[in-house]
Amino acid sequence: MTGWSKSSWRSKPRIQMPDYPDQAALEAVESKLSKYPPLVFAGEARRLKEALGQAGRGEAFLLQGGDCAEAFDQFSADGIRDTFKVMLQMAMVLTFGAKVPVVKVGRMAGQFAKPRSSDTETMDGVELPSYRGDIINDLDFTPEARIPDPAKMLQAYTQAAATLNLLRAFSTGGYADVNEVHRWTLGFTESDEAERFRDMANRITDTLDFIRAAGVNAERQHTLRQVDFYTSHEALLLEYEEALCRVDSTTGRWLAGSGHMIWIGDRTRQPDGAHVEFASGVQNPIGLKCGPSMTAEDLKVLMAKLNPQNEMGRLTLIARFGAGKVAENLPRLIDTVRSEGANVVWVCDPMHGNTVKSNSGYKTRPFDAVLREVQEFFGVHRAEGTIPGGVHFEMTGLDVTECVGGVKEVTYEDLKDRYHTACDPRLNASQSLELAFLVAEELTQLRESRLVANG
Repeated sequence: MTGWSKSSWRSKPRIQMPDYPDQAALEAVESKLSKYPPLVFAGEARRLKEALGQAGRGEAFLLQGGDCAEAFDQFSADGIRDTFKVMLQMAMVLTFGAKVPVVKVGRMAGQFAKPRSSDTETMDGVELPSYRGDIINDLDFTPEARIPDPAKMLQAYTQAAATLNLLRAFSTGGYADVNEVHRWTLGFTESDEAERFRDMANRITDTLDFIRAAGVNAERQHTLRQVDFYTSHEALLLEYEEALCRVDSTTGRWLAGSGHMIWIGDRTRQPDGAHVEFASGVQNPIGLKCGPSMTAEDLKVLMAKLNPQNEMGRLTLIARFGAGKVAENLPRLIDTVRSEGANVVWVCDPMHGNTVKSNSGYKTRPFDAVLREVQEFFGVHRAEGTIPGGVHFEMTGLDVTECVGGVKEVTYEDLKDRYHTACDPRLNASQSLELAFLVAEELTQLRESRLVANG
C-alpha cells in the first residue's frame, strides 16, 4: 500500500487512546515488544480470511464471542477452558442448523482495551480519568490507578501468549472431540427449561450415531477431534499494535501480529483517523463495527480504504444497532454495499445496542432484546436476498449474572449475585447456548427457504 507504514497512523487524528505521562517509559516498552515474537502467524490469518470469505458467500457461518474486556486478575486456565467449551457447544448447534462449517473466532488473547463514552467518570463527587482496560490503567477508583502505565502492555502480551498456547492445545489435543462437545450440550438440554431445544439435540445425537455406524469414528477421522480456533480483538491501543506488527516473510506484506482478526470500533472508525489508517495496511481480516450513525458516504470511503482489492473475507461489517432499529438502518447499508459492488461479510452484534442500566445501578442487557436484534438481522437479510454471515457476542463460560433473562432466568435482583465483568455485561454459559439454539432455528429456516426458492 503506497504511503503506508506501520507507524503512519501517528500522523492521523487519534481518539480513545491514552496520553502516557512518561514518554521514555512508553518508548522502552514499545522497543521491547517490537523484539518479541508475534502472537499469530500470517498463514493463520490467511486461512481465517479464506474461511470468512466462505461465510460471506453463505458457505460457512461465523461465531465470534468472548469477553467484553479481558482482565488480568480474572486470568485462569479454567476461565479460558470454560469459554472455549461453550463456544464449541454453540458452534456444534449452529453447524447443525446451518448445515455449513462454523468459523470459530474468540474475543480472546488481546481484548484488553475498551473505548469509553466519556474521558472521565465521577464517584461520590470525585472525578477521575475513565478506566480503559487492563492494558492501559487499573479499575480501582484512585488517581494512581487511573494513570496510564505502558508496562501493562508487557503483561497483556504475556497473558495473550499463554491464552493462545492453551487454546491451541485444546483445539488439537482431543478436548474438541465432537462427541465430548455434544455430551456437554446434552447437559443443558436435559434441564426442564430447555425442552424446546431437546428435539434438535436428539437429531444431533442421531447424526453422530449414524457417523459412528458408518465407520467414521474419531480415531479414523481427525476432523472430528480437532477444530480451527482463531482470536480477535478491537485494535484500539495502536502503540501495542504497531509494536507487534511484522513483515510476512512469504509475501512481504505486513501482519498485525497481535491477533488473527482485528476490528475497528464504532467510535474509532473515522475515515481519516489513526485506527483506520493502521488497519488499512495489514493483511489480517478486518472487522468494522457499524452503528446507527454510520453514513452511506463514510461506509463507501471505509470500504475503499480497508478493502481496496475488494477481496471476499477481508472486510466484515459488524452491525450493532439495537433491537427495534435494525429495519431502519441495515437496509440502507446493504444498499450502499450493493451499489459499490463490495464484497463484505455481514455479521450481527446484538449486544452493544441493547445495554441498559438497572434500578440498582448495574449495566445489563435483556436476553429478549439480544434475541430480537438477531431475529431482525435475519429478517432483513431474508427480505433483501443477502447473506447473514455470522454473529458476534460478548459472552463467558462462567456462571455469571450480568444479562437478565434466558431459560434459567436471571432477574434484575439476581444481578448483584455474580456480576464480575470489568466493563460490559456478558451472556453466561446457559444464555450463550440458548442463543445458539435460537440462531440455529433462524439458520434452518433460512436454509429451507433457499431450498424452496431454488426449486
